[in-house]
Amino acid sequence: MQNLTPIEAHKFLQDNPEAIFIDVRSEMEYMFIGHPEGCIWIPWVDGPDWDLNPNFVAQVKKAASLNRPVVLICRSGRRSMDAGLALEKAGLQDVYNVMHGFEGDLDEKHHRNSHNGWRFDGLPWMQT
Repeated sequence: MQNLTPIEAHKFLQDNPEAIFIDVRSEMEYMFIGHPEGCIWIPWVDGPDWDLNPNFVAQVKKAASLNRPVVLICRSGRRSMDAGLALEKAGLQDVYNVMHGFEGDLDEKHHRNSHNGWRFDGLPWMQT
């Protein structure tokens, strides 16, 4: 799996229109915090019990169809890394993780969106 900064991921997606961009956060995060434009939502972990999505790999394989690059994003890059490792273990080879995720790392006051991440970098996003 390759790690990309949000800016690198955005450029990669523009240069590779066949790539599939997947937001692996929970439904609440996807809907209420916002999400990158052009992504699809396939949760890695979701409520109400916050268990791993047992269908995650199958859903991604269906969405990616034939060997399309898969770019994963979450809040900070941790869940998407775990999800990417699961995809690689299942045989997908062209997997990318967006470092710092949608909201970025925590700052000294435990706030996000303050020094890195998709939104901090001013990349296109929307709220449903």
